[in-house]
Amino acid sequence: MKVGIPKEVKILEFRVGMVPAGVRELVHDGHDVFVETNAGAGIGMFDEDYVAAGATVLSTAKEVYDTADLIVKVKEPQAEECQMLRSDQVLFTYLHLAADPAQTEALVKSGTTAIAYETVTANDGSLPLLTPMSEVAGRLSVQAGAFALQKANGGRGVLLGGVPGVAPGQVVVVGGGVAGTHAAEMAVGLGAEVTILDRSVPRLRQINEIYGGRVRTAYSTKHAIDELMPEADLVIGAVLIAGAAAPKLVTAEHVKTMKAGAVLVDISIDQGGCFETSRPTTHAEPTYIVDDVVHYCVTNMPGAVPRTSTFALTNVTLPFAKNLANMGWREALLKDQHLRHGLNVHAGHINHEAVAHDLGYEYLSAEDALQAA
Repeated sequence: MKVGIPKEVKILEFRVGMVPAGVRELVHDGHDVFVETNAGAGIGMFDEDYVAAGATVLSTAKEVYDTADLIVKVKEPQAEECQMLRSDQVLFTYLHLAADPAQTEALVKSGTTAIAYETVTANDGSLPLLTPMSEVAGRLSVQAGAFALQKANGGRGVLLGGVPGVAPGQVVVVGGGVAGTHAAEMAVGLGAEVTILDRSVPRLRQINEIYGGRVRTAYSTKHAIDELMPEADLVIGAVLIAGAAAPKLVTAEHVKTMKAGAVLVDISIDQGGCFETSRPTTHAEPTYIVDDVVHYCVTNMPGAVPRTSTFALTNVTLPFAKNLANMGWREALLKDQHLRHGLNVHAGHINHEAVAHDLGYEYLSAEDALQAA
């Protein structure tokens, strides 16, 4: 199979879909790998590294898309990339379609087969290709929030850890999943007072055991959010419903009750955000202010640390990419129900139920799509 690795074109996105080690694996299996020039330069992996691993370097993205049967990326294809996709091509990347009707329409129109990292599952019900980026985003959210809290950056001038004689900052984490617990770990490490909200009591018990009582836990209700928002210095949104748009748990009215200069960091922004006042931002302009509250809503947070993020991501995506290349997408999905859950678009149909529901498309199951194919 011909596998293509284009350079990411999203604003200030330096990650790459495959490192030279992954290329070597595919070449060993008998595949041809085509990499756009400078695709890995942002993480210190240069064209000569890919050539040494057995790849062919091409000059433009169009050459990569025109040549490849399987495209392996990191972020959702931008408008100009969607126009290069073909109906006989497979795209393997993050998509986050429920919050992106324009991209969804473009993928449906292209006829391509699009498999989303974020909806591939595991035996325990987890999302193994989303987990490493959730870990990175969770940790980064506290760094970003602490930076935004500085007065010069629009914040209220609070040091999260405080100092002797001065109280630490109050951090509220909405969602106790992978991203939320990693955010809490970083905030606790800085010395902040941390509260995690979640609707799973077993998960709250687990968090309490992990942190030995250093983190306060609360069952997530409207009343709990009402009480916590006015006292918070930093609120981190880490809510996820696989494939679906994130629920708006923090409303515009909640934001109005917050302290001037408090900070909201919305990790869920890829899926539309869990704050009602959230709107997507980029690393070029990461924050904006609503009702004197600083909002950080960067849709590719892990792109801020592309080297760490790329290795964390490609460690888990490579086995699936190899299966897609070795077996072909149909056989790979037939043999692996978890990879099959990643099928979001095929031949002009939406194959993920949550995406179809949120965007108003007719739903065709992955099983029916495979049968038709």
